[in-house]
Amino acid sequence: MRSLLSICDIKNEVPDILKLAKEFKERKIKNKPLEGKSLAMIFQKSSTRTRVSFEVGMYELGGNSLFLSSDELQMGRGEPISDTAKVLSRYVDGVMIRAVEHEDVVEFRDKSDVPIISGLTNLEHPCQVLADMLTVKEYLGNFDGKFTYVGDGNNVCNSLILICACLGMDIAIACPSGYEPNQEIVKKAKKIANEFGSKIIITNDIETAVNNAVVVYTDVWVSMGDEEEQLKRMNDFRKYQVNSQLMKLASENAIFMHCLPAIRGQEVESEVIDGPQSVIIDQAENRLHAQKAVLYYFLK
Repeated sequence: MRSLLSICDIKNEVPDILKLAKEFKERKIKNKPLEGKSLAMIFQKSSTRTRVSFEVGMYELGGNSLFLSSDELQMGRGEPISDTAKVLSRYVDGVMIRAVEHEDVVEFRDKSDVPIISGLTNLEHPCQVLADMLTVKEYLGNFDGKFTYVGDGNNVCNSLILICACLGMDIAIACPSGYEPNQEIVKKAKKIANEFGSKIIITNDIETAVNNAVVVYTDVWVSMGDEEEQLKRMNDFRKYQVNSQLMKLASENAIFMHCLPAIRGQEVESEVIDGPQSVIIDQAENRLHAQKAVLYYFLK
C-alpha cells in the first residue's frame, strides 16, 4: 500500500503517471476503473482547483468522493489524527488531504490502511506539479531547456525542484534572500538531479535565472497562512514581479505558468498572465487529468 505525499514517493514513476494523464486527457481510457471505490477528501485549507479536480476526477473514473471540512470532523475538535485515520480506513478506499502541516499528513499516512494523497501541505504540492509538467510536455514537446521559478520558495517551488530533477530538466529558482526553498528538499533534489542529469540553481539574481528559460513560473507572494507577513513580503518581493520586460529575457518560445490564484499587478503583470505566452488555463485544466492519473495509480 503506497501513498503520495512527496514527489520523492514517485521518483521513478513520474513519466508513467504523466503518460497516463495524457491518455486520460485524450480519452483513451473510457471504462470506469474506480467503479465502487470511495475517496474521502479532507480540507483544512480552502480550494478551487484541488477540490473540483479530485471530485470530478473520481466521478469520471466511476468512483465516489466525500468532501470533509476539518471543521466538521471530530479531528477539528481534538480527536487524534491516528483515530480518524484508522476509522476512515474502514470506510473508504483512499484519502486526499489538503492540510496545513506536512507532518500531520505523514502521521495520517502512518496510521492509515488505505492510500493517502497530499492535496497540498506547507512543504509540498505534488499533484499541482504533475499537472504543470503535463502542460510543459504539451507545449514544448520535451523537458529540454531551463525551467525558471520566480518568487517565494514555497511548497509549489519545493515540488517543482523535485519533479524537474526526476525528469532531467534544469531548473533555476530566483527568490529574495531569506525566501529560499526548503534546504532538505534541495538536498534531495540535487541527489536525484545527479542521477537523472539535470542542474539546480538557487539564486537571488532574477535576470540570470530567467535568461533563455523555456518556462517562467511564479506564485503569489503571500500564501495562505502568511497573511500576517503581507506588508513585509510585499516589500521583499517588489523586484521579483514577472513582467513583459522580464519575459523578453526568456527564450522566444517560452511559456508563462502560474498555479493560481493569481494577483495581477503583484507577482505578475496583467500583460503577461493574460498574454499569448500564458498557458495558465490549460495548466489549470490539466489538474483534472493529472488527478485522474494519480487516483488510478494509487487506488486501482
